[in-house]
Amino acid sequence: MIRTFSSLTRNSQLEAMSQEPYDLLVIGGGITGAGIALDASLRGMKVALVEMQDFAAGTSSRSTKLVHGGLRYLKNFQVGVVAEVGKERAIVYENGPHVTTPEWMLLPLHKGGTFGPFTTSIGLRVYDFLAGVKKTERRSMLSSAKTLEKEPLVKREGLKGGGYYVEYRTDDARLTIEVMKAAFDNGAHMVNYAKAEEFIYRDKIITGVRVKDMLTNELYEVKAAKVVNAGGPWVDKIRGKDYAQNNKQLRLTKGVHLVIDQSVFPLQQAVYFDTPDGRMVFAIPRDGKTYVGTTDTFYDADAAHPKVTSEDRTYILNAIHYMFPGVKVDEADVESSWAGVRPLIYEKGKDPSEISRKDEIWEAESGLITIAGGKLTGYRKMAESVVDLIAKHLKEQGQVLKESQTRIYPISGGDVGGSKEFKSFVAKKEVEALQYGFTKEEGRMLAGKYGSNVDELLAYGRQFDNVETKLTRSVYAQLVYSIEHEMAAKPVDFFIRRTGALFFNIDWVREWKEEVIKFMQETLKWNKKQTAEYQTELEKELKDAVTPIDLQHHHAV
Repeated sequence: MIRTFSSLTRNSQLEAMSQEPYDLLVIGGGITGAGIALDASLRGMKVALVEMQDFAAGTSSRSTKLVHGGLRYLKNFQVGVVAEVGKERAIVYENGPHVTTPEWMLLPLHKGGTFGPFTTSIGLRVYDFLAGVKKTERRSMLSSAKTLEKEPLVKREGLKGGGYYVEYRTDDARLTIEVMKAAFDNGAHMVNYAKAEEFIYRDKIITGVRVKDMLTNELYEVKAAKVVNAGGPWVDKIRGKDYAQNNKQLRLTKGVHLVIDQSVFPLQQAVYFDTPDGRMVFAIPRDGKTYVGTTDTFYDADAAHPKVTSEDRTYILNAIHYMFPGVKVDEADVESSWAGVRPLIYEKGKDPSEISRKDEIWEAESGLITIAGGKLTGYRKMAESVVDLIAKHLKEQGQVLKESQTRIYPISGGDVGGSKEFKSFVAKKEVEALQYGFTKEEGRMLAGKYGSNVDELLAYGRQFDNVETKLTRSVYAQLVYSIEHEMAAKPVDFFIRRTGALFFNIDWVREWKEEVIKFMQETLKWNKKQTAEYQTELEKELKDAVTPIDLQHHHAV
C-alpha cells in the first residue's frame, strides 16, 4: 500500500492499524497529540494516533492564534514559564516559518491601567532577557505621541505611552496539521474521526484500545505497549474509561473571538490592552480583518461545540469601545466568531484568569499516561517530556531509541532554509506559479501558506486544465491537496481547519461551499445521506459563526 496521508485511504489505514502492534498509541489529534507523535516517531518508535473529530478540531483550531511569549505570566512572577515559553516560541518559528510569523505588539499604557510605564519597561526588559529575544525584536518604550502614531485608534484620554514588543502569530490548525504530516512522514499512522471507545487490558495493564470509525461505525482494535491520553478538554472523559482513578480534575474555561472587517475597524497594529475589569484582550489585524479576544469564563457544557453567547459578544464589543472609542462597531459588524475551550488543571477557589496554564503528566497504575493543561507555544517541550517518560519504559524492556530530535526538525512545509530564507522562498515560488496557470498573488498566497509543500499544489494547478469543475485553479489545488495530503474528510475540515476561511473569509466559504461539497461527494463517493449530513454540518457552522446562541431559537437542540 502506498502510504499517503489521504482521506481516500483512511479506511485501509485503520485496517492496517488493527493488524500490527505499536510501541505507542496516542489518543487525541490536537497540537499536543501531534507533537507527541512526531517526537516519538523521530526517536524510532512505532506510533499510531486516533482523533475522534477532525485533527485540531478542539482547542487547537480555536485559540487566539498566537505563539505567545507569555508576558502576562511576569505579572504573576512565573519567571520560569516566561523563560521556557520564550525559547520554545523561537524554535516553533524556526521549524515552521510558513505557519508562524513575528508580529509587533503594542501595549498602550493608561493612567490607572494594569501596567504602568515603569513596571512595563522593567517587565519587558526581563521578558527580552528571559525569553532570549533576538536583537532585532527587542522591546522599546514609546511616548504617547509615538504610541498614537503606531495605532491612531487607541484611546487618547489618560494615555501615558506604550510598550512595543514582539509576539508570534500562527495559524493554530495548520500548525497542528503540519506537525501531524511530519509525524506521518516518519512512519506514524494517524486517522481522524476515529474514537477511542474502550481500553483493552491484560493483567490490569492497558495493552490497546477499541476504536470506532465515526464515519462508518466500524470497530477496530489497536494494540500498543503504551497509551497516551492527550485528549485536551476530553482528558477526564478518557480517564473515566479506565479503572485506575486519580485525584486531579480539569476545569474547562471558554474563550471567544470576534472577527470584524477592516473597513469598519481599520486597526493597523496588533494591540494588547486592558479592559475595564482588569483582564487583558488582544486586537489583531489579519488578512483584511481585525479579530479581537479573548474572554475567560468557566465552561461546563459540550466541549465539542462551545458557542459564543450574546454576553460574550457584548463583553468584547464593550472592550473595543473602551480602548478604541472612535471605532463604531456593533453586533451587525461581527462577520464571524469562534469559541474554544481551554483544559486547565483545576485549582480550588481561583477564578478562570488565575488558574495556571502549566501542563502536568500523570501515570495511572493501568499504565495510562495522561498529559493535560499547557499551552500551544509549549507543545514541543510538553511532547518531549511525555516521550521521555515513554522512552524510559521502552528502554527498560530493551528497546534501543534515539534522543529527542524535534528542536531542530522542520515540520511539514517548513523546509524553506529557515526563517531567514522564507521571504525569498515565497518570492521565487510566486514567479514559478505563473508557469502552472496561477496568478502571482495566488502563487504568493500558496507559498506563504503551504511552505515547501507548495510544489504539490502547483502540480495540481497543471492537472486542473484537464478537469471538469466550476472551481477556480486555486480553490481546486487547495481542495485536492487537503483531501489527498491532509486527510480532509468533510467540508468543515476544509473550510475551518485546512484553510481557516470560515473565520477569516466567510464570504469565500459562502461562494464556494456548493462546488466544494459537489467535488468532495464525487471524489470521496458519499451517498445522498452523507452529503446531506455534511452539508447541514457546514451550514450550522456558518450560522454559529455569526449568531450567538441565545439569539438562535432553541427549538430542537
